[in-house]
Amino acid sequence: QVQLVESGGGLVQAGGSLRLSCAASGRTFSRYTMAWFRQAPGKERDVVAAMRWNGGSTYYADSVKGRFTISKDNAKATVYLQMNSLKPEDTAVYYCAAGVVVGTPSSYYEYAYWGQGTQVTVSS
Repeated sequence: QVQLVESGGGLVQAGGSLRLSCAASGRTFSRYTMAWFRQAPGKERDVVAAMRWNGGSTYYADSVKGRFTISKDNAKATVYLQMNSLKPEDTAVYYCAAGVVVGTPSSYYEYAYWGQGTQVTVSS
């Protein structure tokens, strides 16, 4: 049974930093793309960042380029999202996702597994 468990969300002031973690278990993820999505109230769930588990290029939404970094620790089977220079518009529930992506990594439909989400709130 695949499990993705996020942690690290919270309340931070604008300009601050947070690091989200996603602990993955239940299968080998070497063929998978791992991604972080976010969803603000009344808005769609949009991709923030993505990377292939076995390496290769990363993908970032334009709105977070230069501020957010996706990374992983193979030994811990954990994916991270380092978020710096946070803005109030980054406020959302952040979700970890895993899928065998054959199309664009930004598509919600490419991901078969999802975590429960973690709230990030950035105050102005």
